[in-house]
Amino acid sequence: MAHFRLQGSRVLAVDLTGDSVKAKNGAMVAYEGDMTFKKRTGGGEGLRGMVTRRLTGEQMEVMEVKGHGTCYFADRASEINLVSLHGEKLYVEAGNLLCTDAALRTGTSFTGLRGSAQGNGLFTTTVEGTGQAALVSDGQAIVLRVTPQTPLQVDPGAYVAHTGNLKQHFQSGVNFRALIGESGGEAFQIRFEGEGLVYVQPSERNTIGGDV
Repeated sequence: MAHFRLQGSRVLAVDLTGDSVKAKNGAMVAYEGDMTFKKRTGGGEGLRGMVTRRLTGEQMEVMEVKGHGTCYFADRASEINLVSLHGEKLYVEAGNLLCTDAALRTGTSFTGLRGSAQGNGLFTTTVEGTGQAALVSDGQAIVLRVTPQTPLQVDPGAYVAHTGNLKQHFQSGVNFRALIGESGGEAFQIRFEGEGLVYVQPSERNTIGGDV
């Protein structure tokens, strides 16, 4: 299995010994050793993935890297966060997924109005299995734990990913930006309930104002 390690906080080094990884197209900045590269289309595998991409208009270009040596990945100097999966499923915004073990299965999951309001379609990317994944965030992400006693509200522009047995709810009402006059319509957040972890970045990506 590929070995993931961080070089500082903004470069991911992946050691390969004949195995392979899938990474965001164009994210490789250097490599050492004997490597082969194959371009693939991500956002879901098989027929279901093709249909999903057609519905959402989401074309996530990925490359598969295989060989012996070390590859280095980065994405516009974004901070990199490593996630170890042990059979569970990771839900992540497609633009925040940098690299995964090739053995991890990728797909799509329906997220409802949250995705639509963000302009990212109605689906989010899923990663499932045993292995490592690398996420990028605008600034160092924080990991917040959700329990049945402590639900969590997240601004959609700051959401990166989540794992665990969590339910998402579209929650309208006053959001964080509305308090400082930056919201124009009916604002909303994502409410997480259940048991799991949510990755939040300290800088909001562009959404449709977080509004509906």
